[in-house]
Amino acid sequence: MSIKRALVSVSDKTGIVDFCRELSQLGVEIISTGGTKNLLAKEGVPVIGISDVTGFPEILDGRVKTLHPAVHSGLLAVRDSEEHQAQMKELGLDYIDLVVVNLYPFQETIAKPDVSYEDAIENIDIGGPTMLRSAAKNHAFVSVVVDAADYGTVLDEVRAGGDTTLETRKRLAAKVFRHTAAYDALISDYLSKVNGDPLPERYTVTYEKIQDLRYGENPHQKAAFYRKPLAAADTLTGAEQLHGKELSYNNINDANAALQIVKEFEEPAVVAVKHMNPCGVGVGASVLEAYQKAYEADPVSIFGGIVAANRIIDADTAMLLKEIFLEIILAPGFTDEALEILTKKKNIRLLKLGGLELGASRSSQFVVTSIDGGMIVQESDVHSLKESDLTVVTDRKPTDAELKQLLFGWKVVKHVKSNAIVLAKDDMTVGVGAGQMNRVGAAKIAIEQAGDKVKGSVLASDAFFPMGDTVEAAAKAGVTAIIQPGGSVKDEESIKVANEYGIAMVFTGVRHFKH
Repeated sequence: MSIKRALVSVSDKTGIVDFCRELSQLGVEIISTGGTKNLLAKEGVPVIGISDVTGFPEILDGRVKTLHPAVHSGLLAVRDSEEHQAQMKELGLDYIDLVVVNLYPFQETIAKPDVSYEDAIENIDIGGPTMLRSAAKNHAFVSVVVDAADYGTVLDEVRAGGDTTLETRKRLAAKVFRHTAAYDALISDYLSKVNGDPLPERYTVTYEKIQDLRYGENPHQKAAFYRKPLAAADTLTGAEQLHGKELSYNNINDANAALQIVKEFEEPAVVAVKHMNPCGVGVGASVLEAYQKAYEADPVSIFGGIVAANRIIDADTAMLLKEIFLEIILAPGFTDEALEILTKKKNIRLLKLGGLELGASRSSQFVVTSIDGGMIVQESDVHSLKESDLTVVTDRKPTDAELKQLLFGWKVVKHVKSNAIVLAKDDMTVGVGAGQMNRVGAAKIAIEQAGDKVKGSVLASDAFFPMGDTVEAAAKAGVTAIIQPGGSVKDEESIKVANEYGIAMVFTGVRHFKH
């Protein structure tokens, strides 16, 4: 076997001229279509038009050109089948040994903010995927290339032996089916959204690999980092790494958790995260003040953590950040002075984020969680609470100062693993109880962490109180106001305890479980 004829039709023409020129010099006949054919001819590469092979013109604005038996019999014929050989000879058909195709730029088209539905549909490739699938199915005899990164490998093997190896053809075929599956997944996702059906009967997703990771959650687990096509600029997958070693699996999870929390706030905010839970959150008039509060919230747990800010890191803030060991700092940017200060720390990762959507302006996405044997899909929790949504259920109303802290605590508690309790005071967290099996246990952890700062603080709970014990524990510790969803059959018990201690309590009517 040897490669004698190649069919080339590419939208992305990177490297195609040099590739085809060398194939031609190696004795390979080049067949091509449309713009690819015109480019090759212009560059002096010998090329045959597809119509000369099919005996049929390109029609319907190019929608039909390669959908022809002369093409697909040449791709699908089993070369060692006497019956196939006889049919090809009888019909005057010839084999095609190499297909080089990349597809209409559907992803790039729908990424345009002003794309029309008609333009999106017109950029759905039909002939390209059909040729790719035909060639990939018959990879025992046909080589197929969908990625310019593989041009060099194909040329090396053709130079060495006239054809690619079966091992290479198998690898290229698998790559083709991954590519066409991803292409179809993008189309189905786009059409499902256009039709208002984000959770259809078949949910197909595709992701692009960013990098292999050294290991997963633990050293014995393999892992890789993937990006969703068309991911928003203010996501972790869109961040630009300015400094430091590669991210780890746990870094990525923690950084994503920090990013989701810091995007809750429109005012300058800083979040410190350990093991996907916030250990300190602060807001202030500046990023410096916000960081100081986040640090003071828990100066022990922040060590070795992740810090995210929703404002550019300046030199004064960088001077404080460099004083402790941190894994990652995420921010919309860093001043030159801040970069000079922080890059002196060899191992710290500095990530620059795209334009952040903050506060109520954030848009909901669908979140996929793997389970054994399947997955579950839900909208991301971007619910934003307004003061007018609150219902005061106690005799005493919260003061304006308490109300401000209650709303602050509510933004944080939704990102803490359930059962979750957050204590807040002076625009910062002072105690966090996360992931406990009962709510009063989470409250006791938060109270213990807060120490003397618990006096005069407010408490936020991600879900209702099943009984009055959490309210009583908070009241005895010095908490003055509580925000919680309400909805328990024992709400009246909690309200009664709050009234006995003079605590103001408000219901949100919204729960924020986080598993």
